[in-house]
Amino acid sequence: MINKKYKEFLPSMQSAEDLVSQVDSLSSNIDLLKSRIENEVRQDLNVAIAEFTELKQQLERDSLVLSVLKQLQEFDRAIKNYNTALLEKKYVAAARHLEKARSSLKMLESRRGFELKVLKALGTELTVQTQNMLYHLGEEWRQMVLWKLPPSKEISSAETVMQMELHLCTMPLNEDQLSGPPVASVLQAFAVLGELHTRLKLFGQLLLKYILKPLISYPSLRPLLEEKPDTVVLHFESAEPNLKHPSPVEVFGKITLVLEVLHKHLLNVSLDVCGENEKDSRVILAEMLGDMVWEEVSGCLIQECLVYSIPANSSKLEQYVEVIKSTEDFEKRLKNMGFLKGDATDLLKYARNVNSHFANKKCQDVIVAARKLMTSEIHNTVKITPDSSVAVPKLPDPGAGDHLKMQKASKMLHNELINLENETRLSQHTFSLPTCHISVSVEKLMELAYQTLLEATASTDQCCIQLFYSVRNIFHLFYDVVPIYHKENLQKLPQLAAIHHNNCMYIAHHLLTLGHQFRYRLTNILYDGAATFVDLVPGFRRLGMECFLAQMRVQKGDLLERLSSARNFSNMDNEENCSAANKAARQVLHQLKRLGKVWQDVLPVNIYCKAMGTLLNIALSEIINRITALEDISAEDADRLHSLCRIMLEEGPLVFTPLLEENKNKKYQEEVPVYVQKWMMFKELMIILQANLQEIVDRWADGKGPLAAEFSPTEVKSLIRALFQNTERRAAALAKIK
Repeated sequence: MINKKYKEFLPSMQSAEDLVSQVDSLSSNIDLLKSRIENEVRQDLNVAIAEFTELKQQLERDSLVLSVLKQLQEFDRAIKNYNTALLEKKYVAAARHLEKARSSLKMLESRRGFELKVLKALGTELTVQTQNMLYHLGEEWRQMVLWKLPPSKEISSAETVMQMELHLCTMPLNEDQLSGPPVASVLQAFAVLGELHTRLKLFGQLLLKYILKPLISYPSLRPLLEEKPDTVVLHFESAEPNLKHPSPVEVFGKITLVLEVLHKHLLNVSLDVCGENEKDSRVILAEMLGDMVWEEVSGCLIQECLVYSIPANSSKLEQYVEVIKSTEDFEKRLKNMGFLKGDATDLLKYARNVNSHFANKKCQDVIVAARKLMTSEIHNTVKITPDSSVAVPKLPDPGAGDHLKMQKASKMLHNELINLENETRLSQHTFSLPTCHISVSVEKLMELAYQTLLEATASTDQCCIQLFYSVRNIFHLFYDVVPIYHKENLQKLPQLAAIHHNNCMYIAHHLLTLGHQFRYRLTNILYDGAATFVDLVPGFRRLGMECFLAQMRVQKGDLLERLSSARNFSNMDNEENCSAANKAARQVLHQLKRLGKVWQDVLPVNIYCKAMGTLLNIALSEIINRITALEDISAEDADRLHSLCRIMLEEGPLVFTPLLEENKNKKYQEEVPVYVQKWMMFKELMIILQANLQEIVDRWADGKGPLAAEFSPTEVKSLIRALFQNTERRAAALAKIK
């Protein structure tokens, strides 16, 4: 068994040994080959790589040199071609060759690590040639467009502008050269060099300053065209203007004439602004100029022309259609010439929005006019009577619906009032403002308010609302401006204080019904209760009363100051004291009489009498208080005090002169006790000063007599003790005063 297995294993082992022998031989060959590669082949390979790298670098240097030489050759060729074209006045070709040279130079400068000293010289040469080209183009441009400007740089009048002239060459714009290059050639050359925008901007600035803006600002200027051989001259003449501000139609015509001349001889040129190889880059020169100047031109037209053409009242709004149409035609012509593009501009939008501008202008004019009236003199007055009324505008007849409502209402009222026909009726002047004087400016202010509201009734809804609130703003402005602006005069001058009081009451009187009168004529937005001025009434009444009461306090202070010099009416047997007391009384009467004359026919009669009665009452009350405070009054003192009081009693009523007619004032002088609260008390004091003890007791009448109606028991006892010596009779009399 073992032998059998051994015989089978022996051949396998023999083949394995043979295989090991072959592997060892192959391994030796590999080691030998590896040794040869490392010693021989790698060295040759390194040499080859080094040679290849060197050759590659040399190729790159040679390629770069070749490229630079080509660029230099192109630069040189472009400069030569440029010089040739410039000599032949082929400006477009010359400009393009110059741009090719610039492109070549940029390529040379953009190569890193390869700098030539010659590039700086080439750059200098290119700059020189470019400036030379621009000089020649500038000379050609000046021959085509020549400005003769006035010596003064600032335009202060139409006469300054009249010294300006613009000369335009009339040669064909795009034809072949005859005596010189066409305008298109010069402009295209500018475009190629990138100078067109700068040249056109300068031209636009001169056009605005010396032609377009003066035509808008000075109505007297008229453009004139003078045609000469190969030239047309544009200048101005002066004519007497019909209006203070230029008419839009006239201004549009003048500007159109100027632009048509420029379009015909200069601006009707199509140019390639990006280069000859690009498409969709051609523009009309007129369009470029329009983009530069139109915004400023339209702004000037609006501010200097259209603003002043806005109607002053709504009746002229229909006539403004002509201005809108002329604006549309003006823009249409400019679009046809290429100056404008797109839809309506700000100019046309402004003209079409006339209703809004009318409302704004009207509101502004109303406020300006109102403020002017408020800051005018108050003392210029007009007499207002119950029969007089503000110039109320006649309102339109009510609509059919309103008419039916009024008929129904009148029938109902008629049925309700049938049984009241014989009853006592109110006077027609019951709710009228009493006779007084108000400022002329305030009367005009109310007329302005009425006229503005009437204007609102015929306006659009938005305009109506603006005008209505402008009228409210008038009264708010009055409330804020007048007391401050006239503050010093209202404090110092009693007559102005009285007139201001009347002004406020007059305005408040009209505000009560002002909104109601126009309520059914205004827009529906204001119909539902918003169209009212009643909320302003309390403020105006308070404004008038506060001003007048402040003046009353000033007069009260003056009266008390004068009475303070009377030395308390004591020791009247002393001549100096008696003289001082009489002087004080005379000064008080003089002040009241002067005040009565100042307020005469100015204040309403009832206000006048109340005011004078209050001031006289203050004086009498002060005299009464001073006399009743005396502890000792001699018989002579009593006589002199009685004489002084008699002066006040006799002359006091004479200060009541509310009317100019003297015979009509007697009625109010007889009614002094109605207005002077202390009048009867003062008369009782006079009686006490001359009465004996029995007469005083009789007038007291156990607290039921006239003396008891005016004086308290304490005051009467104090007077008895001051007037009479301490006797049994005085004690008996004092006992009865209780």
